[in-house]
Amino acid sequence: MTTVALTLLPAGRTLDVETGSSILKAAHAAGVDIEATCGGRGRCTSCRIKFVSGLIPPPTIMDELQLGDALVREGYRLSCQCRVMDPITVQVSPPVDDRTFQILGAERPPGAPMPVAIDAGISKTLVRVTLPTEEHHQTSDLEALLTAIGGTPEDCSAEVLKTLPHALREHGGEVTVASFGRRILSVEPGDTHLLTFGLAVDVGTTSVVTTLMELGSGEQLASVSSLNPQAVFGGDLMSRIAFAQFDQGNLRKLQTRIIGLLNQHIEQVCRDSGVLAKWIYKVVIVGNTCMHHLLLGIDPSYVGLAPYAPVMRHPLTLAARELFLKVNPEARICLLPIVAGFVGADAVAVALATRMDESPEIRVAVDIGTNGEVLLGSREHLWACSAPAGPALEGAQIRHGMRGALGAIDRVTVDDDIHVHTIGETAALGICGSGIIDLLAGLLEAGVIDWTGLIQVEARDALPPKLSERVVVKGEERQVLVLRPGEAGARQEIVLTQDDVRQVQLAKGAIASGVMMLQHVAGVPGETVVELMLAGGFGNYVSIESALRIGLIPPLPRGRIRYVGNAASLGAQLCLVSETERARAEAVAARIEHVSLAAHPDFEGIFVDCMNFPYAP
Repeated sequence: MTTVALTLLPAGRTLDVETGSSILKAAHAAGVDIEATCGGRGRCTSCRIKFVSGLIPPPTIMDELQLGDALVREGYRLSCQCRVMDPITVQVSPPVDDRTFQILGAERPPGAPMPVAIDAGISKTLVRVTLPTEEHHQTSDLEALLTAIGGTPEDCSAEVLKTLPHALREHGGEVTVASFGRRILSVEPGDTHLLTFGLAVDVGTTSVVTTLMELGSGEQLASVSSLNPQAVFGGDLMSRIAFAQFDQGNLRKLQTRIIGLLNQHIEQVCRDSGVLAKWIYKVVIVGNTCMHHLLLGIDPSYVGLAPYAPVMRHPLTLAARELFLKVNPEARICLLPIVAGFVGADAVAVALATRMDESPEIRVAVDIGTNGEVLLGSREHLWACSAPAGPALEGAQIRHGMRGALGAIDRVTVDDDIHVHTIGETAALGICGSGIIDLLAGLLEAGVIDWTGLIQVEARDALPPKLSERVVVKGEERQVLVLRPGEAGARQEIVLTQDDVRQVQLAKGAIASGVMMLQHVAGVPGETVVELMLAGGFGNYVSIESALRIGLIPPLPRGRIRYVGNAASLGAQLCLVSETERARAEAVAARIEHVSLAAHPDFEGIFVDCMNFPYAP
């Protein structure tokens, strides 16, 4: 085996890699993160690198398609396509700082009460334990404790027994016993009965939100959100499943990434609130089926293969030590039930948070995200389907797309020219999903693109002069010049290409056809839908008017559409503070009828129709 030197900047790491290895795989193997949204299949630009020294290899067809002629000439390549044959030095495309990302948290309106009765299932009891004083007493510390609180030895784990001798003697037998049902979780010296906390966690494909709550009152004490670090190995579910498929080593990498992030979140919320991690006794986690399996270290291979069967669907409760989460070792980790292969516990949490199962009228909830989900129904019946928009609406697979971070164009208006707003009102770096939706809506209204999505280069002379100058053809590629260098602080040209439009059409077609298919299966015409609720990180930032204009959501009156925040996280919070709600989650999941879109004979026609844009109203 021959090796060659690969130097990665700005990390300054020089690796000896096997000749012929891809730069992406070599970097990942060495622990250097290069983001690969498409899973390293050459279908996005997130893993791009620039050659600093060494022989620049000829571009592959995927380099040409994704990067374009200009970047290829400047020495850019896709690291997933580029193989190391000679000593080289490359500059890795700098990741955007996680702290700058605009991620929807889990906040309730200030002062809003929990909509359920508080009953977290965690009890803490202050007791005085009488310890033996004479040698002839045939008893033990555990027996003395159980005499004071009741119960059997089976209610106490070996981990709790390790702490028992010190706890019972530090305050002369006065201890606080934390329990979940009959299960003893902790025996703590002194009086700590008021210190009872829990975590609600929403593990999304793209982002993760963790909320610390006081279990006695339901008060939110701290919340933290981050990008899901598994995205380095693929931006969408199928990319991540392909990475883990039948490979235990890669599966462990994905599990380690998410467990590591959750422990970082735990450390941060404890630091922000002053709460000790040992006082966190309950954690409720929701996520789609793939995220659920990866968190538990369960092989998701067959979730990605027809008939897309999950390994398990039932709710699961286990001890924190089994997942190496750094809360109380005996804390109960509660995972909500799953509906189907691509409709997970997050959809169940959305149903709980929106009370769809109690509604006398038909309502629709759309969780727009990388793995989108649609719920439709009332107290009579609930239907759900997966509507995977993929990462396009998060800015991936778009020529100058990016996630919602500082410098991302997040709002656009089009009149006789194109006007943009950036997150943080800083220099424009690229365009994120909400900006792309605004841009397409404005271009539709202005006649720059037609109902099929074609950029109307031939008709540009009919446009206002400033707008007309932005509609160009470069080579054989139709483009709209969103920003020229210097405009809105942009250092480089930011364009919308014809392929970008097609990518958004595929993404919005998935969401719109999901809603339409559920209406079709349920026999529910649009006029009987009393409310459409937009949930999720992307859904709550997109302009409703723009979403209606491009056909991302059904053509309902504006007054019947509302944002509902991070409903999956809110559903997890309900189950954290209420065991009644957690039991209800199982009943709701059992009631949801899963609709497999691809297997339905009418889906293809509906999807094609939904890819097109609506005619001007």
